Amino acid sequence: MADTIRPAAPAAADVVPTETIRAAFPALERRHGGHPVAFFDGPGGTQVPRVVGDAMLDYLYRHNANTHWAYPTSEETDAALTHAREVLASFVNGAPREIVFGANMTSLTMHLARALARSWSRGDEVIVTELDHHANVAPWTALERDFGITVRTVQMRTEDGSLDWDDFAGKLSARTRLLAVGAASNALGTVTDVSRAAKLAREAKALLFVDGVHAAPHRLTDVRALGCDFFACSAYKFYGPHVGVLWGREGLLAECDFPRLIPASAEPPERAETGTLNHEGIVGTGVAVEWLTSLAPAGTTRARLGAVFDALHHRGAALGTALWEGLGRIRGVRRFGPPPDAVRTPTIAFVVDGVASTAVARHLADCGIFVSHGDFYAHTVVARLGLHPEGLVRVGGACYTTAEEVDRLLAGVTSLVRRTS
Repeated sequence: MADTIRPAAPAAADVVPTETIRAAFPALERRHGGHPVAFFDGPGGTQVPRVVGDAMLDYLYRHNANTHWAYPTSEETDAALTHAREVLASFVNGAPREIVFGANMTSLTMHLARALARSWSRGDEVIVTELDHHANVAPWTALERDFGITVRTVQMRTEDGSLDWDDFAGKLSARTRLLAVGAASNALGTVTDVSRAAKLAREAKALLFVDGVHAAPHRLTDVRALGCDFFACSAYKFYGPHVGVLWGREGLLAECDFPRLIPASAEPPERAETGTLNHEGIVGTGVAVEWLTSLAPAGTTRARLGAVFDALHHRGAALGTALWEGLGRIRGVRRFGPPPDAVRTPTIAFVVDGVASTAVARHLADCGIFVSHGDFYAHTVVARLGLHPEGLVRVGGACYTTAEEVDRLLAGVTSLVRRTS
């Protein structure tokens, strides 16, 4: 995984410049308090390019229908959903029949967890981690009450926000049925070695479920190379609408006993989907990936996506380093997570001593800088760091982030410290 997230630097001509990217986002025209808005809230949800919104409106205005009926708009809807599955399959290097859509990653994970548990026995075990967003914890711990499944938790190393791999190996047993691991921490930016987790899963003859929500915007996912069995992500983290996506090995999707209505299809992927889906959101999800693909000039879809993600990674790493080092020079600021020379995403978490994270976020908003604060549903991470109830301030770069915006953020934090000292 380290090799896939730290690729060789691409040529500058491989992708369009940041200025061109920024022109695609109407949100960047916004001003607040007399300042142009700099969006550093990408880890909680990125802004959306105009083409995505246009595609969703076009579907709603010209093609809106339910599926599988013999008239044009229904057939057009079927075709649109099929195309979106094909696009998302390319995005993760899977197959269209392995792409499941849902309301969000949390709902899909809860649905999958119950389906899997129906074939397990009381006393079977699932392993989760302290580093994870609780969308990859709560669905599995719910199985303790409902199915008698035992959940074991791998510890986080508070000094650098990484997993304790010795503890991980020690949690495995003959009863282990599934490992639930996050590919990257949405709170700290830590990147987890999923391939190492896959090796542990294979040794235990267990399944591997990967929460890829925070990783998917920052590295090009290859589910085959990762060796996982399920991979979930959220389109609104990579410039799309609020739609969840689950990739699962086709054979496993066909075997899972998903709760479903009797008339619903028994074939994957539809057997894993419930009710009428968010068709316009699914259309927008496909267009978001196509927009990312369009940032590279030529080649196959995977090659173009690879060039885009390589270039965006290197841009993001440079901005992340500037953020990390700049925050480190401000008196009273404490940073959390791995340093910039580690394998990580450009998401930086910090606190300002003596100032609540909410107050930091409000001050920065007055400067036209939008950041997240709290625990971001990574509840255990914040608890282990001893930062409840206020939690962290989280800043994250996206494809539209600039060095000038990083400077503005650092100036905003500096002005807050001077005002409160």
